[in-house]
Amino acid sequence: MTVLVIEDEQTLAGMIAAYLSRAGYQTLVAHSGPSGVELVRESRPDVVILDLGLPGLDGIEVCRQIRTFTDCYVIVVTARKDEIDTLIGLSVGADDYVTKPFSVRELVARVQAVLRRPRAGSSAQTHAQPAWVFGELRVDSAGQQVHLRDEPVALTPTERDLLMVLAARPTMAFSRRQLIDEVWGGGWVGDEHLVDVHIAHLRKKLGDNPDNGRYIVTVRGIGYRMGRG
Repeated sequence: MTVLVIEDEQTLAGMIAAYLSRAGYQTLVAHSGPSGVELVRESRPDVVILDLGLPGLDGIEVCRQIRTFTDCYVIVVTARKDEIDTLIGLSVGADDYVTKPFSVRELVARVQAVLRRPRAGSSAQTHAQPAWVFGELRVDSAGQQVHLRDEPVALTPTERDLLMVLAARPTMAFSRRQLIDEVWGGGWVGDEHLVDVHIAHLRKKLGDNPDNGRYIVTVRGIGYRMGRG
């Protein structure tokens, strides 16, 4: 597995890369936004660790650009304490985030956690339920594809994983913590409201109304469940 670290602080980037290499990953490093985008395009990494405060292009713009040609996992790293920055980063397709200062071991654990998620074509998926249908929405577990009115819906890995979890048990209302355990893993620590950000972005792509959802329903006091479509 290949991990690309896009971080302008060279000492920190080298430390992260060293820890990842010791954990068994092929590691690449870029120190600016434009070079990071180019290296993603050339190397097609499995995970990108992306600092938001980059020269040339900031991390949010880097994330927006790479999402046009790859669905690799993106973990945002930021020194900004303003929650809006984190939410904006997630809304353009990041899968997870950590804030500085952080433990490099924790960051490596986050990388390991996202790479443990089943991906399209994995053996775990070949025996899964072929597809679930909710009105005009078709969720294909075996192929890891989502279609709305017979048109494919482009989802990030995390958006797809969330939808698969909800679709697999459509009558169950999931709490944020339950969804985190299912998608990010039981050891994940952070602000559980990142689930709301991903759900909001997923609803937007499905053309769903958050106040009266057809496909994803808010269960007050609990969390979310699938609608009937």
